[in-house]
Amino acid sequence: MRFTIIKKDVVWISIGIAALLVAWIAGAAITGSEILFPAPASVLKRLFALAHSARFFQALFNSFLRVLLGMAISVPLGVAVGIIAGLDTRAASFFQPMFTLVSATPVMSVILIAFLLMGADRTPVFTAFLMVFPVIAANTLEGMRSVDPRLTEVFSIYPVSLKTRLRALYIPTLMPFITGSLRASLSLCWKVVAAAEVLVQPARALGTGMQMAKAHLETAELFAWTLATILAAALSQLLLHAFFMFWYYQNRFHKYDTKSFY
Repeated sequence: MRFTIIKKDVVWISIGIAALLVAWIAGAAITGSEILFPAPASVLKRLFALAHSARFFQALFNSFLRVLLGMAISVPLGVAVGIIAGLDTRAASFFQPMFTLVSATPVMSVILIAFLLMGADRTPVFTAFLMVFPVIAANTLEGMRSVDPRLTEVFSIYPVSLKTRLRALYIPTLMPFITGSLRASLSLCWKVVAAAEVLVQPARALGTGMQMAKAHLETAELFAWTLATILAAALSQLLLHAFFMFWYYQNRFHKYDTKSFY
């Protein structure tokens, strides 16, 4: 049954990809200009040409590293702040103005201010952190608030340590919220990093390649750099999904020992 479901998903995913390609080909045919809207064949040809150059892999590696650093900083801090805010309403009130301020600030303003303070190399990482951190923290806080109050009351009756309470009560409830926020945040992180790279143009970056192609009216190359970014983001999402699946199958039979509660 599971294999049948996966097979149907693959079929419909293939149909969706084919529909996008048809729309792309139709758009290129309607515009009739490689400068305005290049055909898929031209973009793929340019992408393969870029893939044979050292600067392409340097740009890809640097952009991937910036996304990884942004997530590595944002996720632990976001989860920690979300748990603290969920355990103490005073902490939730304390962090609320910061979340509101970050959510209301335009991304471009953050990029420009960070560029003035930190320079081109650090701006994409900082901007990614500032955009992703509130998403992780807010989802973690929502997960903390969704914990069954009856279970919380039961745990409060017995002399259970905070570490055990987090491990046995909160973390199992938080995992769906954290995994969901990670998937959304990873896509957001790629978009923010690429936008920051386009604006501040660090030495080797996917966004810098986009900006240089646009400046020289190389639309096919612009599309090629964009497609490379999309593929890199999709690959990172696939790796994240594989990690979650591995974690799930490793822990689905895990049971907590009630004797450790005392």
